Amino acid sequence: MIEDWERDVPVNDSQSIEEWLLRAQELVPVALEKARKVKGFPGRWKMIISKLEQIPSRLSDLSSHPCFSKNTLCKEQLQAVSKALNESIELAEVCMREKYEGKLRMQSDLDALTGKMDLNLRDCGLLIKTGVLGEVTFPFPTVTNSTEQEISIHADIRELLARLQIGHLEAKHRALDRLVELMKEDEKTVLAVLGRSNIAALVQLLTATSPKIREKTVKVICSLAESGSCENWLASEGVLTPLIRLVESGSAVGREKAVISLQRLSMSAETASSIVEHGGARPLIEMCQAGDLVSQASAACALKNLSAVPKVRQNLAEEGIIKVMIDLLNCGILLGSKEYAAECLQNLTSNNENLRRTVVSEGGVQSLLAYLDGPQPQESAVGALRNLVGSVSLDVLVSLGLIPRLAHVLKSGSVGAQQAAASAVCLLCSSVEMKKLVGESGYIPLLVKMLEAKTNGVREVAAQAISSLVTIAHNRREVKRDDKSVPNLVQLLDPSPQNTTKKYAVLCLVSISSSKKCRKMMISYGAIGYLKKMMEMDVPRAKKLLERLERGKLKSLFIRK
Repeated sequence: MIEDWERDVPVNDSQSIEEWLLRAQELVPVALEKARKVKGFPGRWKMIISKLEQIPSRLSDLSSHPCFSKNTLCKEQLQAVSKALNESIELAEVCMREKYEGKLRMQSDLDALTGKMDLNLRDCGLLIKTGVLGEVTFPFPTVTNSTEQEISIHADIRELLARLQIGHLEAKHRALDRLVELMKEDEKTVLAVLGRSNIAALVQLLTATSPKIREKTVKVICSLAESGSCENWLASEGVLTPLIRLVESGSAVGREKAVISLQRLSMSAETASSIVEHGGARPLIEMCQAGDLVSQASAACALKNLSAVPKVRQNLAEEGIIKVMIDLLNCGILLGSKEYAAECLQNLTSNNENLRRTVVSEGGVQSLLAYLDGPQPQESAVGALRNLVGSVSLDVLVSLGLIPRLAHVLKSGSVGAQQAAASAVCLLCSSVEMKKLVGESGYIPLLVKMLEAKTNGVREVAAQAISSLVTIAHNRREVKRDDKSVPNLVQLLDPSPQNTTKKYAVLCLVSISSSKKCRKMMISYGAIGYLKKMMEMDVPRAKKLLERLERGKLKSLFIRK
């Protein structure tokens, strides 16, 4: 934990930095002499003496830095050191006279002094070793051609970032306030100046004893996570654990910003796994149940990201994610929350039969079907239902209204939803009865229209669904009646290797090639040329279709003569 020494606020003084250095150097031997004379509290004074003995070397290192006289941070540090030395002298005198108010009170004062000296020694070391002095004093090479105003802004930002690593509580408060403002005003400039040591300092401040410091810090962390430019630094500097703790017990603002930060960071599969390993799943699940609308949506999105990692899905299920996602799908107010819940269920059911059965037993099929009734069904809910097709009897799916809802998706859904629905049709049509039911429900024209899609994946799954349906006579008649079916299918005979739809297109065309009208249309749209090339590629049934078309073409020529 970071300790906040609230009484360590230095008083501004007109003395120069050199005068403050001399003052501190003169106080050290006095403080040491008096400390060594104290007889009471030997353990505590031994610790204080060891700290006092380290101060001269730190002052020497600090004063020999090339930027020493140009940096306000150095002057403030010398003021803080001088104040601690004065306090050491005063406490030593009180102890020697044995005129303190109580033993426990004096022990507390001595412990506080030790902590302040620790802070001063640490800050002196940070000023020297981390390059803070140089960063604050000199502009980065990236701004050498910038205006004086830009250079000044960069210098101000670097000083603010430096103050996050050193100094007293009030200075950190002011630095965080200003940094939050700057992130809103000019995030790009702040990010350009930000270094890894600054990230580490911010992460440390997430564990400060001051709730206000934690809240202000997580606002900055959230902005950094959302910027998309330093997720790896944040994760490697240990940001996950303090963020998870804030989700559990932070203020309302702190919890919201922590959840949003985890949402953004969880986009990386590696970080998503780490969130689960650090115990982040349960707090996020609880946020979906009790958080405000923004936090609820962010938590659902984060869980969606976590569920995309196969190795953590069982852990998520053990934490109760399935029931919570189904409840969110049923009762969520924001559409975004519902969509994240559906996508989470899709991920969880993608390749785990046990999780599929759990979703079914918790009423997930009914909830997903109800969600599809919206004006523009999305891919995730359809994908989840597709995953569940093999885990529920077809009679139950039909009784729950799956068939008309999939038709609604094929008609009104997003492109991804239509593709998922066509894929579900392929899985459903394992029997003659189901193929007939699907055909009678108006699927054929919708699937034929999908053959015109821009993406190969959509065209392929539509052609595959049609090739499955046309194995019964009723559906073949439906395909023959559709004026677009033959032109669309012939276009899919393109023999290029990228076209993975051609094998299904051939099967569809073979099934309707008994129709003279369809054969004529195939020939007129150039099917013979495509099929000759496909024969060389050994595409199944291509030879049979070509022979039928050429035989019909010859017969037609003979009749004309």
